Amino acid sequence: MPASLPPSTSRTRPLAIPRAFTILLLLFGFLVGVKALGAGFKLLGGDAIDAIFAATENPFMGLIVGILATTVVQSSSVTTAMIVGLVAAPEAALPLSNAVPMIMGANIGTTVTATLVALAHMGRREEFERAFPVAVCHDVFNYLTVLILLPLEMTTGYLRRAAETLSGVLQGVVGFDYESPFADALSAAVVPIEFIVAQVFGVSQFQGVAIILVSGGIIFTTLFLLVKVMRSLVRTRVEGLVTNALGSSAVLAILVGVAVTVMVQSSSITTSLLVPLGAAGLLRLEQALPITIGANIGTTVTALLAALAGSGVNAGFGLQIALVHFMFNLTGLAVIYPLKVTRNIPLRAARYLTTLAIRSRRLTLLWVAVLFYGVPALLLFLDRVMR
Repeated sequence: MPASLPPSTSRTRPLAIPRAFTILLLLFGFLVGVKALGAGFKLLGGDAIDAIFAATENPFMGLIVGILATTVVQSSSVTTAMIVGLVAAPEAALPLSNAVPMIMGANIGTTVTATLVALAHMGRREEFERAFPVAVCHDVFNYLTVLILLPLEMTTGYLRRAAETLSGVLQGVVGFDYESPFADALSAAVVPIEFIVAQVFGVSQFQGVAIILVSGGIIFTTLFLLVKVMRSLVRTRVEGLVTNALGSSAVLAILVGVAVTVMVQSSSITTSLLVPLGAAGLLRLEQALPITIGANIGTTVTALLAALAGSGVNAGFGLQIALVHFMFNLTGLAVIYPLKVTRNIPLRAARYLTTLAIRSRRLTLLWVAVLFYGVPALLLFLDRVMR
C-alpha cells in the first residue's frame, strides 16, 4: 500500500493549480493595464501630450517624477511598468531619452519601503542599530548608482545605446522585429474599458484621463494581488533561500536576491525581509548588501513583462526602456560591488547614517524626509535656476 503524502503536501498540491491559474490571469490583467495606458494617452490629444512630456525633457525633472511616483505607490514595479507603457504607446510615445532618468528615480523611490520597515524598530535601540543600516545600504547604493550613471547618460547616452544594442541582438536571435505575442488579445481586452469610459464621459480628453486612471488602477491592483499570491505560494521557499544565503559567497547571495525578487515580483519585499533578520542579529550588513543588489536586478523582470504589452511601431522602444532598467542595475553592480574600495562606500555610509539616527529620532525622520522628498525639491530648485 503506497505511503500517504504528508498533510501539508496533500493540502498544498491541490491549491497550486488554481493559484498558478490566478497568477496567469493577473499577469494578463497587468498587461491589459499597460496596454490601456497607451490608449488613454492617445485620447488626450497632441498638445496635452506634448505639454506633459515636455516637462520630462530635463533629466532632473524625470528623476523627480520617478522618485515621487514610486514613493507614492510604494512600488517601483508599478512605476516602471507605466513608463514602459508610455514609451511603447503607438501614438503617444514618451521619448526614450526622457524615460531613462525616470527609471533611475524609480530605483531610488523603491528603497523607501525597507527604510520605513526599519523605523518600526526605532523604540528598541539595539534592534534599530542592527536593522537601520541593512535598510539604508539600499538607499545609499541606489543613490550612488544614480550619481555615477546620470551624468554618464547625459553626456554619452550610455544606457540608451547599450539597450538599443542589446535589443537589436535579441531581435536578431529571435529573427523578427519585436511584436507582442498577445497583441490581439490585449487589444480586444482594452475595448470594453474604452467602451465603458466612453459611455460615461463621451469621446473627449476626459475619456483619455479616465482611461489613464483606470489603467493605473489596474496595473497597481494586479501587481499588488500578484505579489500577494506569489508570496503565499513560495513563502517557505523564499525564507529558505534567504536563510541559505547567509554566510554564502557574494555571487550566490546576489543570485538569491535575484531569484527571490523574481519569485515574489517585488524588490521591496526582498529588502524588507532582510530588515527583521538584521534586527535579530541573523544578518550582517556585509551579507545584506549583495542580496539587496540582486533584488535590484530581479525587479527588472517586471518591466520586461510590461514590454510584452507593446505593439505597433513603438513596441521595440518598450523593450529598450525595459532593458535600460536592466542595464542600469547591472552596471551599478559591476561598477560598485567588485572592488573593496567602492563596495565599502555604501557600507560605511549606512553605518555613519545609523550613528546619526541613533542620536535623535527627529534626525532619523528628517533623514527619511530629505532623502525621498527633500532631494526632489532640491532638484526642482536646480531645474528652475538652470532655466
